[in-house]
Amino acid sequence: MEYLNFIRNKSLINKSNEIVFSLLIKLFSFVCIILLAFIIFFIIKESIPLFNKIGILNFIFGKVWHPLTFVSSKNLVESYGIFNIVIATLYTAFLSTFISLFIGIGFSIFIVFIANKSVRFFIMPIMDLIVAIPSVIYGFIGLVIIVKFFEKLSMPAGESVLAASLLLSFMIVPFIASTVGESMILINKKYKDISLTLGVDKWHMILNLILPSSKNAILVGFILSVSRAMGETMAVMMVIGNSLVFPKLLGKAETIASLIALEIGTAEVKSLHYSALFASGAILMLSLSIINIAVYFLRKYLLKLEN
Repeated sequence: MEYLNFIRNKSLINKSNEIVFSLLIKLFSFVCIILLAFIIFFIIKESIPLFNKIGILNFIFGKVWHPLTFVSSKNLVESYGIFNIVIATLYTAFLSTFISLFIGIGFSIFIVFIANKSVRFFIMPIMDLIVAIPSVIYGFIGLVIIVKFFEKLSMPAGESVLAASLLLSFMIVPFIASTVGESMILINKKYKDISLTLGVDKWHMILNLILPSSKNAILVGFILSVSRAMGETMAVMMVIGNSLVFPKLLGKAETIASLIALEIGTAEVKSLHYSALFASGAILMLSLSIINIAVYFLRKYLLKLEN
């Protein structure tokens, strides 16, 4: 009887703990949603004066960004067009992601299927350490190594979209490698014994089973990498050249994150320039949302084809 009472009491305690834990998780989730909503509301609120003044389409597709007044033929004019900056942000983010995607997948295959336990034990902490390095350190490395290397190749300028993309690709490889690697480890555990029993070659299994089964993890790694690349500020700002022109692979450019970091300190609060920087942040946020939604539907479509 005492044993049954003990079991009942323990079951009640466990159930109470589960209820408390569930309520805490729901509370924290609600707080995060409220904070995110306030951030979005504040950004949009500060952007409205600019949108009312020049219009959303003129802001997005305008090609001249000139926050300071300059003399035109008739009067003093301010110009806020972010088209070149948006293209530079997307160009740099996608180029760096495509470079790092193949490197990250190859690195994951090496870690899971080729490296022994001691090598894996040594490499994994280093990969985590690479993620933890401050971006300004990457910027110094990019200036000293990548930019100087391009300058020795007689390029017009070492600071370029290509330099920023190469630096970003090195920064985001761990995101892809860790996401895809974890998926490959689980898939390998599931199918390794069956493949060995059937006498399937390791590389045949990787090519025809592991990689197709890892496509969801690859898509997740792609989203994380693009988001990190589009939001990166200091490292990109130090090597891209910060020129408000249409981006070219070997030319200078400027991303939205770099623009905000460079000019927010000099913008007068509540001025049109101040509002334009918040509007730039809103466009960056919108671009990331569109990319995430597009990849979500792509993933859903692939799962539908699979079934």
